[in-house]
Amino acid sequence: MRKLLPLIGTPSAVHPGGRSALTCRFRCGDACFHEVPNTSANAYVGDVIAGALSRRSALRAAAVVTVAAAAGSVTVAGAPPAAAATAGSERHGRAARGLRFTPVAPNTADQVTVPEGYRQNVVIRWGEPILRGAPAFDPERQTAAAQAGQFGYNNDFLALLPLPGERHRQLLVANHEYTDEVLMFRGYDPENPTRQQAEVAWAAHGLSAVVVEEDHRSGRLTAVPRHHLNRRVTATTPFRLTGPAAGSDLLKTSADPTGRRVLGTLNNCSGGTTPWGTTLHGEENFNQYFAHGSRATDKRYGIGTGATERKWERFDRRFDLAQEPNEVHRFGYVVEFDPYDPSSTPRKHTALGRFKHEAATVRLTEDGRPVVYSGDDERFDYFYKFVGAKRMRHGSSRAVREHNLSLLDEGTLYVARLTGDSPAAEFDGSGTLPSDGEFDGGGQWIPLATATADGAVSHVEGMSAEEVFVFTRLAGDKVGATKMDRPEDIQPSPHTGKVYVVLTNNSNRGKSGYAPADEANPRNGNKHGHILELTERHGRADATAFAWSLFLVAGDPGDASTYFAGFPKDRVSPISCPDNVAFDPHGNLWISTDGNQLGSHDGLFGVATRGERRGELKQFLTVPTGAETCGPLVQDRRVLVAVQHPGEVDGASVEKPASVWPDGPGKIVRPAVVAVWRADGEDIGV
Repeated sequence: MRKLLPLIGTPSAVHPGGRSALTCRFRCGDACFHEVPNTSANAYVGDVIAGALSRRSALRAAAVVTVAAAAGSVTVAGAPPAAAATAGSERHGRAARGLRFTPVAPNTADQVTVPEGYRQNVVIRWGEPILRGAPAFDPERQTAAAQAGQFGYNNDFLALLPLPGERHRQLLVANHEYTDEVLMFRGYDPENPTRQQAEVAWAAHGLSAVVVEEDHRSGRLTAVPRHHLNRRVTATTPFRLTGPAAGSDLLKTSADPTGRRVLGTLNNCSGGTTPWGTTLHGEENFNQYFAHGSRATDKRYGIGTGATERKWERFDRRFDLAQEPNEVHRFGYVVEFDPYDPSSTPRKHTALGRFKHEAATVRLTEDGRPVVYSGDDERFDYFYKFVGAKRMRHGSSRAVREHNLSLLDEGTLYVARLTGDSPAAEFDGSGTLPSDGEFDGGGQWIPLATATADGAVSHVEGMSAEEVFVFTRLAGDKVGATKMDRPEDIQPSPHTGKVYVVLTNNSNRGKSGYAPADEANPRNGNKHGHILELTERHGRADATAFAWSLFLVAGDPGDASTYFAGFPKDRVSPISCPDNVAFDPHGNLWISTDGNQLGSHDGLFGVATRGERRGELKQFLTVPTGAETCGPLVQDRRVLVAVQHPGEVDGASVEKPASVWPDGPGKIVRPAVVAVWRADGEDIGV
């Protein structure tokens, strides 16, 4: 493992995927500097994709759009400029409905930049009190008790739920993925953190539920402190382990000999909202919190053999696998949270498998059973689908809610295997279209295990059902799942049923010793990422086969390897490293980015998925220095984004901030949730 600490503040301290070394340390435990955990011989999706892009060849003569950094900002230049061309089309009413705004130009401003005619406000910041008795935030006097009553750190996934009977109010639920201790504590010593700092960080992880209120005259959205539904879930909150692996010997520890009760949730990334009124949260880079891994299964999950970055194992033995080898098996699941019941115990659903969950998005089958899509956010890992066995019930009684809270404990877990329809020889890693003119193909959902009320059955030779649900990555290896370029968010369209799989990037694609490009992952050194569009057979959510095609290949539109669903490339915004996605009421896909490789800050983009404007992509906002765009949520009249890790730049600290957002010079940088609306009060983008 490459040690990064001496590199902080130097130009060479750059993550291979474009993130800063600071991000590598605190977000994912230097995952990209570790050996890739997946050493199986399974097919690489880039090899599968490489034959499907030829249909784009006619578009390659489009005007060249370049991104150039100058005077601390990034501008778009070319003939005609992407922003100008799109704005011109809006004046004639031709832009896709929901995307009729003047696109924001790429930039490096230390602020949230929104389109002309739009307004914004900070809804809630890290540290703002939300529970009764919680003190006002004081960065110089942080305590675990205070933080447990305050909004957590590094907000990621967002959900807004209705509050019947409370006019102009909604219930906001947010993930808190991880902590940047060097940006939280003055004088932080990474080699010698204190117990108090560790306990504050434990309390800053997890989830927040907070009621928010709209000022219907201005569009502002503000938090309502001390509401009875406000709640904090932290790294020490009790959780229930449910489903087929609950009670397994693999999940038992000295503190929990039952294998059914675990403290806390860690590294919650993207998630989803269920039709029965709960929220789902994926535990992603949980591996970085555990020290002294020694088993092959530890290695497959990226767990190091030495100490951790945060050194939590010094203060709680459960983070030391030499003392508690099974504790790590209790993380890496999808968490279900009931925000309407402040007394409820959150659940970890083992039936959805254990891996670095990015997202957990739900749709229902025709007969009302839940289907959950989830990606495993690691280079060369897989994406999955869970098909439930029980039907959702309607109503609000306690019996109905208890039934619906058990829906994700019975069903079948599948992993995706993709095939292309062009010869492998046609994929050289350049992104050149194959002879049939497009990157497309088919695929199968390969069953891994089925859980029922009477037990569980493995479909993987040589693995028990419990092993499949706890060591899901190894099960995917065994059945020949397709290696992907960091599968992130996966969203089924509520309008068409098509499923969009976001692949953020993979700088190792095509390198010596790694999988080459294929039709589903057609570019070597894929630093900008792409998005697949899946069509389940017969449009059925519970189908076991699907067709796929490339919907978007990200990057500079002037790069011949990019593709925007066939839309003219002189009329789109540059985009790099797609991550979280959401649909708006018009069926457009909104894409947030993480790790922009085009020289500008990350942002939020909208793209049309159907009609004559399909592929029209426009930038809606950018986020401050060092920040990642998370969330997002797009309502009729409001867009919400989670501005995660602002100021997360190599060499930055409390004493030497790289960003002064959101409160200006002299104030500590703070992750926050931002709301954006039209100044005239009309719907977004119409």
